[in-house]
Amino acid sequence: MWESFGFEFINFYFIPGLVLGCIYALGAIGITLTFGILRFANFSHGEIMMTSSYLTWESMVISASLGFIVHPLVGAIPACLCAILLALLVDRFFYKPFRNSPTIIIVIASFGMMLIIRSMVQVVWGPNQLTFVKGIAKPNPYIRDLSASVDLMLLIPNKHFLILIGTIIIMLIFNYILSSTKIGKGMRAVSDNPDLAKVSGIDVENIIRATWIVGGFCAAAAGVFLAMDTQFIESTMGFRMLLPMFAAAILGGIGRPFGAVAGGLIIGLAEELSAYPWFGDGPVISPGYKSGVAFSIMVFMLIIKPSGLFKGKVF
Repeated sequence: MWESFGFEFINFYFIPGLVLGCIYALGAIGITLTFGILRFANFSHGEIMMTSSYLTWESMVISASLGFIVHPLVGAIPACLCAILLALLVDRFFYKPFRNSPTIIIVIASFGMMLIIRSMVQVVWGPNQLTFVKGIAKPNPYIRDLSASVDLMLLIPNKHFLILIGTIIIMLIFNYILSSTKIGKGMRAVSDNPDLAKVSGIDVENIIRATWIVGGFCAAAAGVFLAMDTQFIESTMGFRMLLPMFAAAILGGIGRPFGAVAGGLIIGLAEELSAYPWFGDGPVISPGYKSGVAFSIMVFMLIIKPSGLFKGKVF
């Protein structure tokens, strides 16, 4: 396997693609839940991601000013709580009044909310790029030495290792919530038929709040992981993530959370592997055009199978 794929392919294309796919997957969960339960495309989802990364940076700065350094994952705890609160407030004051309006109205409202959140972040932290974590990401020595003992050489930075492990833990928790709790079963019921769910005695408003909590948390985690991966933050980072996250949700099937996870991993790997020199010495697609891969996959899936890989909803 090592000889056929090679050192460069595994360490510089496959693993980064897997990490990027994890970030897309977490972000796509919130999008597909919102679309499946509330029946609209939430364009402000990426801004919640972006806001959580800025809040994490702020908590790290405050901690440093008090004389102690905290890891980004520790600083992300209050940021995630704030992101969840932001998602709930946005729904309560901006989306709920339009819940019975035509879908296009609430979509436009979400686009306006995206611009409002971004402008607020720019007012507080400025429009310029900020360094999230300083220094060079070094490979984890334990993974490197362990892989070297079996004739492999995996150069996985600590940040990538934490992103992969963190995503797995979040997915396991999410799977438990969705399959084994009353809230999760209610989410599935409302997603399938909200009117029947309401007649059956399910508190639809409570399910909607739970949807925003789960979606806000996943968006916050995706935003922090993205900042850890790139090591910088900027006010447009959420908007740049919207297209691949929507592509992941559509690829997996709208309203299918686990389909969004599969779609995110596929999109992330496809973007990174498209830059691999499969033929000759140069990349197949210039790294600057990798986002076009996500768009191409999304359009292709909408044409041949609008319901996605996991047979999601088609509106």
